Amino acid sequence: MNNVQLRKVGKVYAGGFEAVRQISIDIPDGAFCVLVGPSGCGKSTLLRMVAGLETITSGEVAIGDKVVNALDPSERDIAMVFQNYALYPHMSVYDNMAYGLRNRGTPKPEIETRVQEAARILEIGHLLDRKPRALSGGQRQRVAMGRAIVRKPRVFLFDEPLSNLDAKLRIQMRVEIKKLQRALGITSIYVTHDQLEAMTLADMLVVMNKGKVEQMGPPLALYEKPQTTFVAGFIGAPPMNLVEVPAGGMAGLTLAHPPQVGRFILGIRPEHFQLSSEDAGPSALVVELTLTAVEAVGSETFLYGAIGGAGREIIVRVPGKADIAIGTKLRAVADAHDLHFFHAETGDRLPD
Repeated sequence: MNNVQLRKVGKVYAGGFEAVRQISIDIPDGAFCVLVGPSGCGKSTLLRMVAGLETITSGEVAIGDKVVNALDPSERDIAMVFQNYALYPHMSVYDNMAYGLRNRGTPKPEIETRVQEAARILEIGHLLDRKPRALSGGQRQRVAMGRAIVRKPRVFLFDEPLSNLDAKLRIQMRVEIKKLQRALGITSIYVTHDQLEAMTLADMLVVMNKGKVEQMGPPLALYEKPQTTFVAGFIGAPPMNLVEVPAGGMAGLTLAHPPQVGRFILGIRPEHFQLSSEDAGPSALVVELTLTAVEAVGSETFLYGAIGGAGREIIVRVPGKADIAIGTKLRAVADAHDLHFFHAETGDRLPD
């Protein structure tokens, strides 16, 4: 079994800064786990502790049934793909991929077999004689992945491997990484700050904030039922609308069944709004908006509007084109099952 277990793992730096706070995660054998969060949330530090590149202050990291806290990186049977590719510039693609195997004393015929197989999987067989300087960014990333594949490790670790690529190539490589991981069936931990990348890659999504786990689970479960306002605002593009509603309600916003807690935060995703006329009948949520901006992105349009006289702005997504003038008064409605309610002070989800 090549599952990875983090048991109350913590990291405290000199001066008392707590970068990782007692994190426990159980990653099943063969799963693709993505750690996502803003810069400085501790995700890369956590990955480096799994790799053995960062000492663990407290807790345990286990790969399979073996605690690896005291093992060097070379003894953990992991392979890591870095953001900057980390290729040797004076070596050919073949030699870059074969280098680690040679250091381990792997027989030449086996090295040849592994390198050629990895090159076939990644479609870089025609590049084996080139030096890294003759490769594009996407090709260099394939080589870095090939170097990891030939190791046949128990665990793949990816540290923001696509962040140096342009948008189009990122999408292409994202799809290929997911296909590759499924084909090889190797347990993988992937770090990114890009929530879209995280949603599309992960079997298991872990959202981190300030050194702790905010929520973990299947990506769609986090999208559909975020447990905190941080997760609600971080997952989704554009993010969930979050409006603080004072006790007694607010002008321009009507709720059929508000939570009986006084002040609270209302969450509603842009795609769950519909534009409606005054005589369309009752809805769970009705918002009166004044249009302040329009973003047309082709297949859909994002409408930005200020609520009533309160000045709070929300986003409404509508399909296709929307030729509406700035300053137009709009009425947006939503159903009860699309509404989310959070505690105004803690940001935690209120009971359904």
